[in-house]
Amino acid sequence: MASRADGLGGSFVHGDFDLDQAVLDALPIPVTEVISSHAYGQWVWARQAKVLCKLPDGERVYYFLKVTTGESDFEMTEGQFESDKAIYDVSSTFCPKPFTWGQYKATPGPATYFLLSEFREVGKQPPEPMRFAARLADLHKRSISPTGKFGFHTVTCHGKAPQLTDCWEESWETLYRKQLSHVFEVDRQKQAPYPEYEFYAQLVLEHSVPRLLRPLQSEGRSIKPCLVDGNIWDGNTATDMETGEPFIFDGSAFYAHNEFEFGNWRTPRHRLSSKSSLSSSWYIVWAD
Repeated sequence: MASRADGLGGSFVHGDFDLDQAVLDALPIPVTEVISSHAYGQWVWARQAKVLCKLPDGERVYYFLKVTTGESDFEMTEGQFESDKAIYDVSSTFCPKPFTWGQYKATPGPATYFLLSEFREVGKQPPEPMRFAARLADLHKRSISPTGKFGFHTVTCHGKAPQLTDCWEESWETLYRKQLSHVFEVDRQKQAPYPEYEFYAQLVLEHSVPRLLRPLQSEGRSIKPCLVDGNIWDGNTATDMETGEPFIFDGSAFYAHNEFEFGNWRTPRHRLSSKSSLSSSWYIVWAD
């Protein structure tokens, strides 16, 4: 029998991860039979499961289920669904197909949300640098902003922290400044007063950002709004065990300067940062 401590739901199937009725109702193909549901992978912000199902024609398929609890987690769940959908629509082999998201029906206490998507078996993490960089650059090159501007149609989250993405701007400088100002404000609300930090934060916003970014779109220069994953790190990249190809998941997407991807993976605590060839590989494939 499944354990309610993991899935927090109501309908028992074979395995150690319980499924709520909302998940069963959301399965992509009607009259699908759930055979088993097992906890899968390492959990950071959410619980995860590998769900084995039998389709009406007898075919057996796996789905990936992600479950998170928190009153405001609808933004994180919806944001990931819309991010992964946008990436999948550009490069279907680079991101698992997201099917749906919703709210659990049978949970007491804080609201619980789920995301159901195509299952891909996670292999080597992070993937081989050159192949991964090529796939990422391909996503950036082939993506087209629906408005021709920087931004996104909804809020996406970095972990559980909402990003200011639900707006459209002609200027990358303007959107980046809004994003960074939002991050500073969230930090200010959570921390004790720190005048020196606030002074330098304002200095960055008023002087550094325009000095570095404004020239990119001045005097006839232009940059393309590219669809970025927005949260590239060891845990969100992998090698597909079936195909051997690199793929990404748990997106925090929006249309940005393509080099926005660097900020996360170059953080020293991530293994990707130690792969010095990753950034150089990315520049090589971008130049092709």
